[in-house]
Amino acid sequence: MKLYDLSQPLNEEVSFWPYYPPFECKYFKRKSEHGVNAQYIQTSNHIGTHIDAPRHFVTNGMTIDQIPLDWLCREGVIVDLRDEMDDFAIYTPEMIEKRVEVREGDMLVLHTGWSQYAQFGERADEEKYIHRHPGAHPSMVDWLLKKKIKIWGVDAVSTDHPMNLPIGRFLGAGSFGHCDRVRAACEAKFGKEELAKLFPEKDYQLTHNALFPHNCMHMENLGGEIDKPELQNQRLTIGCFPWKFKGGEAAFCRTVAFGK
Repeated sequence: MKLYDLSQPLNEEVSFWPYYPPFECKYFKRKSEHGVNAQYIQTSNHIGTHIDAPRHFVTNGMTIDQIPLDWLCREGVIVDLRDEMDDFAIYTPEMIEKRVEVREGDMLVLHTGWSQYAQFGERADEEKYIHRHPGAHPSMVDWLLKKKIKIWGVDAVSTDHPMNLPIGRFLGAGSFGHCDRVRAACEAKFGKEELAKLFPEKDYQLTHNALFPHNCMHMENLGGEIDKPELQNQRLTIGCFPWKFKGGEAAFCRTVAFGK
């Protein structure tokens, strides 16, 4: 069996979610003075490869330590969507199902190619990675629930489209006009009327708000060896390994594909 790391590296260089605190790391003991090296970190949970638990959006929702172990390591698929992904692309159940069979209860990983634009990717571009990534079509919600999928993930900063996130909604003049530029680019791509249909006000952070109450959660910022040819559109075992964070609304995780 061969193991494939589907996780991105994490340190203080990694882009942090708008309005969230960054990853900070420092030594508080050094070998020369204390006889040991020891580090201290301070960060939000929503940076680098991580899994969101329902508690992130549901007051009394399931926390990281309550996720059943057999949800975290199970059979699933990695779906290669790269040929249909570009700036602000929308992925759909139809795109997934024409490439691979998704079975009830699978762990689902969507490969959009966007991890190449992350901090340590081959084509690192912070604004492209955060402002112009692909996101879920509204139809993904009912489809994921019908498939009884508990954990799915994507190699992008969010499962939601930028137009359903702060970057496309209210990071405007107060954040150097980012929202205005994102909205203008999306209107040019989809048209103003179609944009309003695809991303109505009620769908703000859709995959978070609509799925977490049903204990359907997700991994974000996947990457690493996700582009290995032998993994594309294949059934295999996938493991997501967060630390046992009691009460945690999210946690850093190491995500691994177990190849044949």
